[in-house]
Amino acid sequence: MFPNRRNRRLRSSAALRAMVRETSLSPEDFLVPLFVTEGKGIREGIPSMPGYFRLSLDHLKNEVRELWAMDLKAVLLFVKVPDNLKDNRGTEALNPEGLMQRAIRAVKDACPDMVVLTDVALDPYSEFGHDGIVQDGRILNDATVEVLSAMGVSHAAAGADLVAPSDMMDGRVRGIREALDQSGYTNTGIMSYSAKYASAFYGPFRDALDSAPVAEAGIPADKKTYQMDPANRREAIRETLMDVEEGADIVMVKPGLCYLDVVREIRNAVELPVAVYQVSGEYAMVKAAAERGWLDHDAVMMEQLLAIKRSGADLIASYFARDAVKLLG
Repeated sequence: MFPNRRNRRLRSSAALRAMVRETSLSPEDFLVPLFVTEGKGIREGIPSMPGYFRLSLDHLKNEVRELWAMDLKAVLLFVKVPDNLKDNRGTEALNPEGLMQRAIRAVKDACPDMVVLTDVALDPYSEFGHDGIVQDGRILNDATVEVLSAMGVSHAAAGADLVAPSDMMDGRVRGIREALDQSGYTNTGIMSYSAKYASAFYGPFRDALDSAPVAEAGIPADKKTYQMDPANRREAIRETLMDVEEGADIVMVKPGLCYLDVVREIRNAVELPVAVYQVSGEYAMVKAAAERGWLDHDAVMMEQLLAIKRSGADLIASYFARDAVKLLG
């Protein structure tokens, strides 16, 4: 009781504050998203994501070497697929010499110990920008899971350490796990996007990969029939527990800041590692406001990352990873 208990005593110096700090960040907390494109010598800036780039495979190799030197140990790969290779069934996704498969091999060639996680979804390969096969005004769930399962095996064969289904089709974790095991890839893990919301924060990412959904045959230009309603919390717990039962090794919440209550609920509900994706819109907002002098970029960045970690995240997929690690020193 005041005045015997004065909480400010432990805030009186930087050293004391550090001694009693409850939450901390380290390079091992981060997954670094990387965008890969065809060609050579390409390091193409993304206008809606200042400071971020689409990389050809030669630049991808340089990037992962630099990340490893910064103690960043895991990358999450996404590919920008040429339009002429897109169709409704994601055929190119299963090409053993496709861009994703070559990207995995390039990372492992440049830095064998780098943990490689891969995006498993049809939208980069879909002519409609959807995460599933489109037919008769709906997204086919089970047919899509068959393709996703084969995609997971293809990524594992190329050397991926974990595959990361981001599609939100029902049953895809079980389908991928069974396909991996039957193909002999029992040690390949699954990081499931367990609670992925139909968020308005994904715009810059879709610019980066040219993967925005389009209206087609009665399907609107959004992903609300398979990604989660932002109004729902209990549903996220159900989704996550199902993914755990189906064989996920890591579960993820996406996006980050608007869903930290969900992160805490999931952290309390499961024993698996919990990841959070701090998405492109969250990144772009900070960059844009900082460019205009409206806020302190580094201070806001670190406060957001600490908030995500404090909410219960074990891992953070973030476009800020490089910037943050430089400050962590």
